[in-house]
Amino acid sequence: MRSRAVGRARPPLPEAVLVQGMGVSDYLLPALAALGRWTRAHLLELPGLAGSGEPPHELDVPEYGRCVAEWLRERCPSPVVLLGHSSGTQIAARAALDAPGVVALVLASPTVDPAARSLPRLLLRWRLDSRREPSGLSESHRPEWKRAGLRRMVHMARVHVADDLEESVTRLRVPLLVIRGSEDRISTAEWGRGLTTLVSDGTYTEVPGAHTFVWPAPDAWCGPVRDLAERTGHGSGPAGG
Repeated sequence: MRSRAVGRARPPLPEAVLVQGMGVSDYLLPALAALGRWTRAHLLELPGLAGSGEPPHELDVPEYGRCVAEWLRERCPSPVVLLGHSSGTQIAARAALDAPGVVALVLASPTVDPAARSLPRLLLRWRLDSRREPSGLSESHRPEWKRAGLRRMVHMARVHVADDLEESVTRLRVPLLVIRGSEDRISTAEWGRGLTTLVSDGTYTEVPGAHTFVWPAPDAWCGPVRDLAERTGHGSGPAGG
């Protein structure tokens, strides 16, 4: 798997590892750079997507999660704050259960909201949200969508719709931060807040913007994520239980 890193480690702050969205990664580079101003930050690209190599077969969400957990164990020193954006939240949540170096989890624009757990409903909500996204976002995604191909994108949508994020979150034993764009039409505020009640240490916050709020405002998540990082990473136990 390809990873891209910026910044430098600043102990005792944990490093940050960011899992890409559905089929696309480049849109997160400005937000990665923002994280890299206060810690070493890594953007992890999943097998068969963006700049990573092909997987041996089409993967489901638990398998993607195991790939991320293995990368964390082998390539990134702990402690780590693990972040996911959009569909990357489901994979990050799975990985957090298997990688003992994860000291906190951030779900930015989490998916898939129960209100959208079918392909037609998810597509409808994506189209509604796209009207609120800044111009140029789809154009920036197009090369990576082309690399993934229609068949893989449909497969990914299906396995993410079938995955229950709540089941992963209930097993967490580390702090959880949920960040949602106030104009997001894919994930609802009610569901986002509900996720934070499934753990002993959960925080919900909203920022301006739609589902992909980090693209037009790369700094939007830095304050909440850094606050979380500053109170973790000091001998925390494993993420899962």
